[in-house]
Amino acid sequence: KAPMRFTNTDGEVVLGDHDILISITDKRGIITFANQLFCQLAGYTFDELMQQPHNIVRHPDMPKAAFQDLWDTVAAKQIWQGYVKNKRKDGGFYWVRATTFPCIDDRGEIDGFISVRSKASPAAIQAAIGIYRKLK
Repeated sequence: KAPMRFTNTDGEVVLGDHDILISITDKRGIITFANQLFCQLAGYTFDELMQQPHNIVRHPDMPKAAFQDLWDTVAAKQIWQGYVKNKRKDGGFYWVRATTFPCIDDRGEIDGFISVRSKASPAAIQAAIGIYRKLK
């Protein structure tokens, strides 16, 4: 258990109600596309994000088990949905409701992933925090 996770709320940036963040990675999780809003919220330029591992925005509060679930789900060619606290370049953070799905090539193989994120409600964030504090 990690009860001290998610106790610092300094530097939070809240997405707008209609904000949509989009990123595409190759099958290894290396960013190949990021829309302008994702770059802006993460605090990086487009060029800084390109060819970086997507976990460049992984916040240290997030338990590894949450991302293991994400990777297990998409590796099974399924869609993953959940709530994620991301880290900004300046040390701040933002919460998102994430949907991540695999891109399947003509042979039926995964050749990348698309993640679409939107604003997470305060209630959903609190529920996620309750769960994440119990995970490693």
